[in-house]
Amino acid sequence: MTAPAVAAPQDQQQPEQDRLRASLKGKFQQLLAFGSLVAIVVFFSFASPNFLNYSNITSVLFSTVVIGTLALGATFVIVSGGIDLSVGTGMSLCAVMAGVFIVNWGMPVALGVLATLLFGALIGLVNGLNVTVLKLPPFIATLAMMLVAQGLALVVSDSAPIYFDSGSGYTDLSTGSIIPGTDFPNAVLILAAAAVIGGVALNRTLLGRYTYSIGSNEEATGLSGIDVRKWKIVVYAISGLFIGLAGILISARLGSAQPATGMGYELQAIAAVVIGGTSLSGGKGSILGTVIGALIISVLNNGLQITSVPQEWQNVILGCVIVAAVYADQARKRTA
Repeated sequence: MTAPAVAAPQDQQQPEQDRLRASLKGKFQQLLAFGSLVAIVVFFSFASPNFLNYSNITSVLFSTVVIGTLALGATFVIVSGGIDLSVGTGMSLCAVMAGVFIVNWGMPVALGVLATLLFGALIGLVNGLNVTVLKLPPFIATLAMMLVAQGLALVVSDSAPIYFDSGSGYTDLSTGSIIPGTDFPNAVLILAAAAVIGGVALNRTLLGRYTYSIGSNEEATGLSGIDVRKWKIVVYAISGLFIGLAGILISARLGSAQPATGMGYELQAIAAVVIGGTSLSGGKGSILGTVIGALIISVLNNGLQITSVPQEWQNVILGCVIVAAVYADQARKRTA
């Protein structure tokens, strides 16, 4: 005789229903962002016959590399409930330090790249310590780092670009191609690999679970025995690691380390994260959504340029898109 099925208690069903509901909302937001990307691509395809040629597509992907790499790190910070305004100028400083390590100090390229990544992680580590130990608001702590990084980039470089030897192999990190018979840039492949690693870390590891938990309810996470301060420092250090990678990729693409090259990128990176569905309040977001958001920003920038929209109006349109994304985030919170 088969025993009758026993229904799970109501208090056990509710958390599972909440997780299922949150997962469905996340998928819907990703689909909405992807649909927006497709609509923008279709619009500019009709607006300009040059939009979908190989050269322009490569240009869009190149633009996405820098915004996307910075946005990947920013996703971890924003999901944890913080913000990092230092990603743009931090990238400038890391690019300059790559020039110092490889050109001025004569380090081998591989060692210089490693040193630059560690330097980027150090920037994030300082941000994390300022937020957790000194208890500064993330906005203030990273705003201060933004100014410090910009100043140091100018001081270290003596306000002049540092040029890389094209024969050293450094520029191939970005503009070279490891795919035989093509000129598909390595930088795009590196971004794809970084996104996969970031996605696995955020969705499949203890770090990711704690990051979501801290962003959802920091106090409850601490009361459950999790060392919130330690994990927040780790999250900011990861953001710094992506800052270092972005500094390498942009300096390798340009063939030089420009001390002011990252100014303004922080807003585009944060916008990409929000457009991709990550909540500025923390606790929600995905790497896939961030990649789609970065593509939307790049396609918009490129499409507006190729259709000869004046620079002033490009800024207005991009600003309106950011406002719409933040408004949608706030609307989701009100209906949650």
